Formats: sequence, structure tokens, C-alpha cells
Amino acid sequence: MQHIIDRFISYITIDTQSDSSSETTPSTEKQWNLANKLVDELRAIGLSDVTIDENAYIMATLPSNVEHDVPTIGFISHFDTSPDFSGTNVKPQVIKNYDGKDIVLNKEENIILSSSYFDDLLQYIGQTIITTDGTTLLGADDKAGITEIVTAMEYLVNHPEIKHGTIRIGFTPDEEIGRGAHKFDVEKFGAEWAYTMDGSQIGELEYENFNAAGAKITIKGKSVHPGYAKGKMVNAVLIANKIINELPKHEIPEETDGRDGFFHVHHMEGEIENATVELIIRDHDLRRFNERKELVEAIVKKYNHEFDNCVALELKDQYFNMKEKVKPVFHIVETAKKAMEDIGIKPIIKPIRGGTDGSQLSYMGLPCPNIFAGGHNFHGKYEYVPVESMQKAVEVIVRICQLTAHQ
Repeated sequence: MQHIIDRFISYITIDTQSDSSSETTPSTEKQWNLANKLVDELRAIGLSDVTIDENAYIMATLPSNVEHDVPTIGFISHFDTSPDFSGTNVKPQVIKNYDGKDIVLNKEENIILSSSYFDDLLQYIGQTIITTDGTTLLGADDKAGITEIVTAMEYLVNHPEIKHGTIRIGFTPDEEIGRGAHKFDVEKFGAEWAYTMDGSQIGELEYENFNAAGAKITIKGKSVHPGYAKGKMVNAVLIANKIINELPKHEIPEETDGRDGFFHVHHMEGEIENATVELIIRDHDLRRFNERKELVEAIVKKYNHEFDNCVALELKDQYFNMKEKVKPVFHIVETAKKAMEDIGIKPIIKPIRGGTDGSQLSYMGLPCPNIFAGGHNFHGKYEYVPVESMQKAVEVIVRICQLTAHQ
């Protein structure tokens, strides 16, 4: 346990926050600090073919120790953290034998991780929990996944009696800004399938995610003195408001769950002559996803007709549901499910209400379900991870390697 704690803390105390406004890869120079450390560490634990390219994508190999042919499989995590909340100067707190009560993250600022609000905490009574000090995120998304992969590979190197085929690992930058798979060299990686270690609570196993699109609506108005504006003024702000009100009122993130899709207006700014509305569109079902995009197009068309073509729409697909690519090779999900069951974990199979590198990689030819990394409350100051969940994730990785060689 202490080995995992020490490794994890050594990763999270390096700031690797990504930046969507940057056009470089990685999007922030500071991501190289952890990337270079990981390269050194992978070599030190005995992996071969350790490489890092000009964009900070890391790959390494654990060679097969069996004579018969075994599929090459992979494990992937990302080392950037979310731009939604600060990742600078992370000060982790290690709470041993958690008693189920509220955890004071920061006494001075009265920041409390409350088990009455975050009731998932109650699953981990008696366990060791790592939290923040309330001023930063923790970085378990996805440095917990990196910790687990490195630890599992180290364990397999040190226990050659455990039989496995060739294992490839990959660590990527910029996942949190949707670019983690953009420059991932699937052919170089050379695996038949892989698993991202990027889920949340223990037991999660995911092979479905949203179909996703982003829309930017720009309105051009006409400013006229309000005393003489009748029949002349076109108020871009009011048109933006009308457009938002045309969207289904209850199909929003805060009122949906499970496989429900939504429209999420996340940015709006404007004045009389110019206004902008930005939203994302999400749905697990491809037909409903397309209908959602068509609705946005129809709303824009309506107000263009009413206000003399003053509205412009940029609508772009972002990623698609990896279920379509995983179902033909569903044995890779069954293997992960059996690995969990073999070590006493009840699999929680559910759709991801978001995206994952695994989605893009699946459409790039590398089927890639997602497995729990153990953390909770990602992207904010209430983020935490039970160390026992990280230990179990290590066991799952090792068991998947065993099962693949055996089967």
C-alpha cells in the first residue's frame, strides 16, 4: 500500500494541467515534467522499448513470457489534469482507517468533504483515503490510472512465474481537452485491443459513451437608438435568448442521467450587435443524437427566416459511441469482467456520461473499453481516491494479462 501511495503522490505533486486555448501538443510545457519522469521510471522497473515522441506520447513494452501465440494487449492512461480547477501545488492528505465522518480539507477556509453530501464516501469506511487540502484538484484523474499501470507492470516484471503475453502501455497528454488520442500512433502501439484505466469508483467497466457534438451559434444584430428603434433594431442578445429557450427545457445535464441525452449551453456572451451561444450535444443513441443536431439546425433556420439570415451555425461532431466498435470483439469486455469477478469485485457495467480516449481509439482501430481507476469527484477540490481501490485496479490489470495468456 505504501508503495502505491508514494508513487501516486510523486505524480500528483507535479502540475500537468492542460490548456484548450493552446495549439501545441502537449498543450502545456509543464506536462513534459511528468512525462520525462515516467519514461525514466518505466526504464527503471525493467520495461523495454520505452519511447517518448515529440508530442510527449509515451509507449513501452513488457515482453511475453509464454511460448504460444498470445494477442498483444495494452493499457492506457493520461497524465494531464483538467483545466477546470487548479492543479498547482497539490497538497495531498492521507486519511487512514476512514471513520465515515466529514473530512476537513481546509480548516482556515472551512472546506469540508462531507459524507452526507458525497455519500459514496461511506463505501470506504475503514480504508485509506487520499484527498486534497481543498485548494486544488487531486489529479487521480488520471494519475491513479498511471500509478496502477506502472505498479502492475513492475509486479509482473518481479513475478515472472505469472504468465502473460506481450503487454503494451501508453500514456498520453491532453485527454482533458479532448485531444488525448489525436496523435496516438495506433500502428506503432501494435496491440489488438487495450483498456483505458480512467474510470471512477471500484468495479466500473464501461464500453458505451456519448455520441458528441459541439455547436457555436453567432448572431449579428443591428444597433439603433432605443428611442427610435421600432422596426429597425435587431437585438442579438434577445435572439440568443430565444434560441436557448427553443431547446427542450428538461434535457439538460442537471436533470438527466443514465442513457439520457442532453443539450448543455456552457457559454454565452453578447451585446446588441453581436452575441454568441456555445453548447454541446450528447446522446448514447445515434438516431437521437442526429435528431438533436437536426433540431439545432432547425432552430437556427427558423430565426434566420425571421431575422433576415442573421444567425450562423458551426456544428461539429466530436466523438462517437465506442459500443459500435467494441461489440464485434465483446470478448475483451468479458475478459475484464471475469478478471474483476476472479478477485472479488462486482463489475458495474454502465454507459459513460462523457467521453474517453477509448472512444476515439476504438474508431482509430484499437477497441478500448474503460476500467475503474478508483477516484471520485474529479475536476474539483472534493476529489479523493481510496488506496484500496487502486490496489484492486492493479490486481485487475495483472489478472487480465493472465486471462489473455490462458484463453
